[in-house]
Amino acid sequence: MKNRRRILVRFVLAGIGLALVAVFVGTRVHSSKATAAEKAPDAAARVVPVTLATVDQRDVPIWLDGLGSVAAWQQVTVRTQVDGRLDKVVFQEGQRVKRGDLLAQIDPRPFQVQLHQAEGALTRDRAQLKDTQINLERYKSLVTQKLVAPQQVDDQAALVGQSEGAIQVDLAAIESARLNLDYTQIKAPIDGVVGVRLVDAGNLVHTADANGLVVITQLDPAAVLLTLPEDELPQITAAQKLGDVPVEAWSRDGLVQLGTGKLIVVDNQINQTTATLKLKASVPNPNGTLWPNQFVKARILVDTEKGALVVPSATIQRGPQGTFIYVVGADDTVGAKPVTVGTITGDQAIIKAGVAAGDRVVVEGQNQLRPGSKVSSRSGAVAKDAKDAKDAGPKKHRE
Repeated sequence: MKNRRRILVRFVLAGIGLALVAVFVGTRVHSSKATAAEKAPDAAARVVPVTLATVDQRDVPIWLDGLGSVAAWQQVTVRTQVDGRLDKVVFQEGQRVKRGDLLAQIDPRPFQVQLHQAEGALTRDRAQLKDTQINLERYKSLVTQKLVAPQQVDDQAALVGQSEGAIQVDLAAIESARLNLDYTQIKAPIDGVVGVRLVDAGNLVHTADANGLVVITQLDPAAVLLTLPEDELPQITAAQKLGDVPVEAWSRDGLVQLGTGKLIVVDNQINQTTATLKLKASVPNPNGTLWPNQFVKARILVDTEKGALVVPSATIQRGPQGTFIYVVGADDTVGAKPVTVGTITGDQAIIKAGVAAGDRVVVEGQNQLRPGSKVSSRSGAVAKDAKDAKDAGPKKHRE
């Protein structure tokens, strides 16, 4: 009897314990739901700090960006035009020279001798011409008196012609000797910078020498050669029809502008292997910032978009429905507006439709946003307008 009572008491106590546990668990669950319900409005009302910019309306230049290299506008290997001993070299390596400046001197004495010989032959032949002319006049007077045969007059006239021809040959020989004598002074054929000296004074130089004496490179203006995809050809040709096409040369990191010039020529064929087109620009280079074989970033101005709506390219978001931008309303809540993107140039994007000038758009912090979120500008200030954004990269892209 006692055992039954004990068992009954145990079952009663166990049931009371289970009931207490169930009540406790239910209370905790209800409390958690209430807490979540209380926090939900707070989460929705949380203010997200973001970076903002203002949609700007202005003219936007459209640039085409390409990899370029600098080449000499002109480059001449200076060679001797006569054989002889190189007496002296008067230029300094790296010196800037003008056309006609003396660079080197070849021993002129053999050519002075040739000039004197030609001048002596001219004097002799002129004396002979004078003698034959006198005899011709004499025979002409005698033939009128029928003292000599007419044939003698004709023969004497032929001798006069031969003497006159000999004088012409002598004059040509003098010109040749003077030219060779002038060639002994080796002069700069172009304006430019002298390179490394290839021959020292005292050596015999010949017209057949392969290397020449020195190389002169014209650096101002400099030639900038660049390549662009063949798909850009229509824009380039259209820009050429409107006038000079500006070209800018930048350092390889794109931070320093090295020069500004204009497009000179578009190559007459496309490279089928790379599907690219080669272009050549002339860039003034008075300070020598451009050097032959230097790699540069070059860009060409092909168009200007008038009155375009401009935003930082970082504002553009992409979703299942296409491109959109978070626009901030007057109550500091954001909405996702679908937009049509035109040209992206550097860190700027041209918007064809979807926003208006003056709209505030989110540049950074979009990953924390959803439509209806409240935002505040970081550091309490609106980011700089797209108009003031730095044009860090001239590469052009169209959506």
